[in-house]
Amino acid sequence: MASMRTLTPRRARGVRAVAASLAGALAVLLGVTAAGSAIGDDLDDRQAALQRQQAQNEQQRADAEAALEGLSAQYQQTAQDLLAVQQQLAPAQAALAAAQEALAGYEREAELIAARLQDAEDQETSISATIATDTQRSDEIRSQMRQMARQAYQGGPSLSGLSIVVGAQTVEEFTEQYGLAAAAQRTQNQVLDELADIEAANKNSQARLTAVRERITELKAEADAKVAEAEQARQEAADKKAEVERLIAEQTAKQAQLASQKAAAETEVASIDAEKSSIEAELTKVANEQRARAAAAAAAAGQPAPAAGPVSGALFGNPTSINPIHVTSEYGMRLHPILGYYRLHAGIDLRTYCGTPIYAAREGTVQWARWRNGFGNQVMVDHGLYNGSSLMTSYNHMTSFVVGGGQHVSQGQLLGYSGNTGTSAACHLHFEVYVNGATVNPRPLLGL
Repeated sequence: MASMRTLTPRRARGVRAVAASLAGALAVLLGVTAAGSAIGDDLDDRQAALQRQQAQNEQQRADAEAALEGLSAQYQQTAQDLLAVQQQLAPAQAALAAAQEALAGYEREAELIAARLQDAEDQETSISATIATDTQRSDEIRSQMRQMARQAYQGGPSLSGLSIVVGAQTVEEFTEQYGLAAAAQRTQNQVLDELADIEAANKNSQARLTAVRERITELKAEADAKVAEAEQARQEAADKKAEVERLIAEQTAKQAQLASQKAAAETEVASIDAEKSSIEAELTKVANEQRARAAAAAAAAGQPAPAAGPVSGALFGNPTSINPIHVTSEYGMRLHPILGYYRLHAGIDLRTYCGTPIYAAREGTVQWARWRNGFGNQVMVDHGLYNGSSLMTSYNHMTSFVVGGGQHVSQGQLLGYSGNTGTSAACHLHFEVYVNGATVNPRPLLGL
């Protein structure tokens, strides 16, 4: 066991100093660690926000592409250009606001530094004036003392204690001379004290003046640096403002261009809607024929005709070569960027790449494989009746197909290759499901 030793006061102070240093170092280390953690968290948050914004932009583009199906390339391009401008505009406006805020901060800091500099310069003037006054008074006192010394040297009136005792003839004379001597001594002492006080004050003022002048030098350098930072921030803000104004002007031009294209776009969309109605009429006819045959077969067997039941569950396999299936745009209503009203996006868009394989999602018979206006190269597969309801799938915008009408296909069999034919904005698979001749949301039927 180690022996215990009593610490001397000096040694105890040393131990406390070391402990304080260690505590300070630990506090700094913890502060740095906490700051590093905070910086790391901030970077993570910003990266996550950037990823969310990127995902949102990608989804906006995909939804715009879905809404633009049914328009020719020139109209699609204008609408996509507008979307691109709008996606740039919001971050540009945010960057402008940040730049303006930074500029305001630099200007506020510059004003504070200027105020501190003015205060320091006022202190310099005041201290210099005090030093000049004190120096003048010190010179006056020294001059008086030199004059008194010359008079004493030249044999002037002597008021020493011995001369008063020897020279006094009467008690009254002694008292008078002694009072004069005491008053002279007090005056001399006061002058010396005043001189000492002035010297001490002057020394202190000189130290303060030196410190103030050093501070002035620092503040001037700090002010120059802050002015430079403010000028840079002002230029950045001006650049950001110019970029925002450019984007707003471009947005206005694109909106005007889209407005001028609206009539032609309405004509194109009407043509596509007519084609869609034609397809649905053909499929409804086929569905009716299927149910009629099923009813006839049931009647021949002495059974009631089967009722059209619900279609649900994961009935289809992956029609693309992308695994797992990646939906880029959902089934549902879309605001048309040119026409300004909502239209049904009657299928889901699945991620594929140009020229990649497209497969039958379920066993069936190819109803047709041909060009359809707006849909491009389309393969329609009839899966027959399911729970008494007609079930069909369509595969659209294909580059080419390898099957023909009337051909039986199994689930997963190659139908053709993906593409961008028809009025499509990019290579993808627009996949539709028809129940009794009308489209339904394919997502749940794909098990998604």
